[in-house]
Amino acid sequence: METLLEQIESGKLWQFPGGIHPPEQKFVSNQTGIGTLPLPEYLVLPLKQHIGANGQLLVNKGEHVLKGQVLTRPGTNWSLPVHAPTSGIISDIKPMPSAHPSAMPELSIILTPDGEDKWCELTSRTSIDGVDNKTLIDILHHAGIAGMGGAGFPTYVKADSAKQIEYLVVNGVECEPYITADDMLMREHAKEIISGIEVMMSILSPQYTLVGIEDNKPQAIEAMRTAASHNDKILIRAIPTKYPSGGEKQLIKVLTSKEVPSGGIPADVGVLVQNVGTLFAVSEAVYKGKPLIERVVTVTGNTIHTPQNVWALLGSEVKHLLDSQGFSPVEDQRVIMGGPMMGFTLPTVRIPVVKTTNCILAPDNQELAIAGQEQACIRCSACADACPQTLLPQQLQWFAKGKEYDKLEEYNLFDCIECGACSYVCPSEIPLVQYYRVAKAEIREQKLEKVKAERAKERFEARKIRLEREQEERQNRHKRPARSAPAKDQSKVTEALERVKKKRPEQSAVQAAIERAKAKKAAGDTSTLEPDNSAVALERAKRKEQARKYKEEKSQSDTDRAPKEAVAAAIARAKARKAEKASEEASAATPNDPKKAAVAAAIARAKAKKATLSAEADMEADKEGSTDDPRKAAVSAAIARAKAKKTAKTTAETEQHGEEPASEAAPDDPRKAAVAAAIARAKAKKAAKAAEEAEQHGEEPASETASDDPRKAAVAAAIARAKAKKAAKAAEEAEQHGE
Repeated sequence: METLLEQIESGKLWQFPGGIHPPEQKFVSNQTGIGTLPLPEYLVLPLKQHIGANGQLLVNKGEHVLKGQVLTRPGTNWSLPVHAPTSGIISDIKPMPSAHPSAMPELSIILTPDGEDKWCELTSRTSIDGVDNKTLIDILHHAGIAGMGGAGFPTYVKADSAKQIEYLVVNGVECEPYITADDMLMREHAKEIISGIEVMMSILSPQYTLVGIEDNKPQAIEAMRTAASHNDKILIRAIPTKYPSGGEKQLIKVLTSKEVPSGGIPADVGVLVQNVGTLFAVSEAVYKGKPLIERVVTVTGNTIHTPQNVWALLGSEVKHLLDSQGFSPVEDQRVIMGGPMMGFTLPTVRIPVVKTTNCILAPDNQELAIAGQEQACIRCSACADACPQTLLPQQLQWFAKGKEYDKLEEYNLFDCIECGACSYVCPSEIPLVQYYRVAKAEIREQKLEKVKAERAKERFEARKIRLEREQEERQNRHKRPARSAPAKDQSKVTEALERVKKKRPEQSAVQAAIERAKAKKAAGDTSTLEPDNSAVALERAKRKEQARKYKEEKSQSDTDRAPKEAVAAAIARAKARKAEKASEEASAATPNDPKKAAVAAAIARAKAKKATLSAEADMEADKEGSTDDPRKAAVSAAIARAKAKKTAKTTAETEQHGEEPASEAAPDDPRKAAVAAAIARAKAKKAAKAAEEAEQHGEEPASETASDDPRKAAVAAAIARAKAKKAAKAAEEAEQHGE
């Protein structure tokens, strides 16, 4: 049994499933050679014309550039530079409509040609012998070469494949109806294409290069065989005409029988695919030093007076190509970029030609009928039979309409190559491919949002960890670093602590704190992370010691005051007895009126008792005020002063009431009136003196208590003096009334 390599060498071909045979219409544009166009009025160069990221601008508005001069610097993520297609002035840099069905604005460079078409300095070579692979890949990178037959994948990325490539497949099929750009390129520039193939073979080192060309292009097949006759590793294969045999996966199946796995790429099966237009650009970059600034574009359709393939500078507007070939628009005219199967209708003809533009189709309504209104699916399964990827287009459409994205991925939506075969055969005219494109875009958007959310979560968690770490550092900033003390220092600490414990119990708190601080200092103890609060502890101990001393002094002063209080009480009792004796003498001196004498004696005895009771109360209040609580002492002193005031007031009132009978009796007996007045004056003086003494004794605790506040002590003394003056004044008034 022959091996796969032997089968390939023998020219065996395989078939892929599905496929259709639409009308070709290639003869319209392949009857004449590739033409050239005049310089347009201006060129619009989008910064992104490929899969990957934009480059960084290197030019400014108003700057003059030469043909082939680099305008952007490539960055990361599959970035490619953009070059000036001709010499001229950078007239503006602003967003312009893009080559997309939505025509969404993209940042673009607007170049106004100067008509000189002057090249910048180029580096050319006649051979690649001695040039290493890295240099060749860098040349492809800086020349801005991208895939010119499909999605615009950067060529240098494919050339720098990390996987071993067994077969290099060259796509010259061009299965799309109307398009003949690759066909004419192979006819006229087969030698340059073969040179580009040899450059890629030098980089990838495949076993064979397989060039696939549909059998409806006999002239291209013959030209390529002639150009590759000197290299037996380049095999030219004419394959059956069937759409979409030009698909990457379908062409690999036809030429090698290998199937690319779902979600995989050709490199996974040891195959790499390149378009013939891309390989021509490779040859131009390596041997002539020319960057990718132009390409072959098919301009065709019934409304074109001269349908033809032309060399179009990148950035030329579609309108410029149409006008150059004699465009005669009709009612409801459509202009399609690409072929009728996979192309899209342009919203405006002010769209620039980019690296992936291979055809401008301007049909009339009879040539390419407008799709009718979508109708209900009749479940004929024609779409499934035509699908070259063996998918289920009907179910994919249901899931797409229902936005069941998980089901779409489960049914391998992304394996769809959007060839349009299902839509072409659908009798209900359902635009199946449009459903798939919208669903793919929504799924990509959801995944992008999910990635953004995950990145935001990662940033949030990283920030949270950073803030926690900074907070911990701030908390530990004033703490001493933990380290283990030597054994010798530990023994010193232990001995110092033992000495502190053996100190006398009466040792003061201040001395103990000092000893602990000295012990820590001697040992150099840094084993703890706690801050050194020894100074604060010493201050606290000093304050406690001062409070204790003040308490002892206060209790001593209270003890010393007790004999004084006893003396004052004895004096008060003696005064009371003297007052009682004076009253008895007064009563004895009034024999003429026994009743009045008895009344006066009773009044005098009552006053004496009250004075005695007041003195005893003052003594008890002083004893109570001598407690350790300054607040209680102040309260007791206030009570004693109030009692003294009350006694003085009662005495004055009693004297006034007692003087009335005497005054009334005065006209009857002047001597009795004089005796009564003298007694009243004596009682008033004694009461005032007793009040003053009581106030003095009562103020002592308050003054001691208020020692901490001189203002309060001064106020209390002033009040006491005022009260004494008031009592003396009342006694004088009583004497005056008695006289």
